[in-house]
Amino acid sequence: MTHTIFIDGEAGTTGLEIRERLEARADLELILLGDRRREVEARREALNAADAVILCLPDEAAKEAVAMIDNPAVRVIDASTAYRVDPAWIYGFAEMQPGQRERIAGATRVSNPGCYPTGFIGLIAPLVRAKLVPADWPVTVNAVSGYSGGGKAMIAEFEAGGAEAFRAYGLSLKHKHVPEMTRHTGLSRDVLFAPAVGNYRQGMLVEVPLHLSALPETPSIERIHGALAEAYDGQRFVEVAELETTEAMTGLDPKGLNGTNRMRLHVFGDRSGGQARLVALLDNLGKGASGAAVQNLNLMLGLDEGAWLS
Repeated sequence: MTHTIFIDGEAGTTGLEIRERLEARADLELILLGDRRREVEARREALNAADAVILCLPDEAAKEAVAMIDNPAVRVIDASTAYRVDPAWIYGFAEMQPGQRERIAGATRVSNPGCYPTGFIGLIAPLVRAKLVPADWPVTVNAVSGYSGGGKAMIAEFEAGGAEAFRAYGLSLKHKHVPEMTRHTGLSRDVLFAPAVGNYRQGMLVEVPLHLSALPETPSIERIHGALAEAYDGQRFVEVAELETTEAMTGLDPKGLNGTNRMRLHVFGDRSGGQARLVALLDNLGKGASGAAVQNLNLMLGLDEGAWLS
């Protein structure tokens, strides 16, 4: 059986990546509008004719596209931030918690996670569920991404040369990812999010430092690592690296999983000092965007979850 797919916003970075992952598949047929892609009626027809729609649009444009869909059989994956904390939409991080994969498979509306939140939620949600990190704990997350996550303007700026090697941003502390990161980890206090962009195209590191000795349970790094390993045991695309110490840490390359839909979680700790650094490594255009969208699409269409993903 061939499923028809319409990518609304295929000219953007995420849309192009998704199209590249889908167009060679014999089990899918892409609806392509060509020069008509900006025509409202052409888009409306495609949005209602497809078995599944993937929206790669700014928030307001994504909401407008959803409002144009009146065919109840159409399944929608939205890659914007418009619906990531909307209870009517299923959050598209299959490995996030038990039963999430089944919720995605049965949904008609799925919100694709952000790249930074994928790493943060992957690290912290299992620890909150295990009560190793209290829901009201003040959690900080530091992260660096390649410039491809910043959209066309940032890509053009960095690829023109002359951009700085490292740029901190989100300095107003009102980044749009904060509600998503807080809600889907089960935290009740807003996350302190410190994002940055590096002068390289893609790949990212998301880090959560923890003072273990200050936590109510005073968990050891072995308990932290064990909770993560148990949460992701047997998962195809999320793995937990062997427990490492600060002495063994020689560095992590943020580009280490580029081109894949994988995420690897690390626990580094000082056993005598009661501190830990939790680090997620992923491709911001892979598991952080287009790879996750394809994984969700496979689930929603009843196909092999890992089809055409590595």
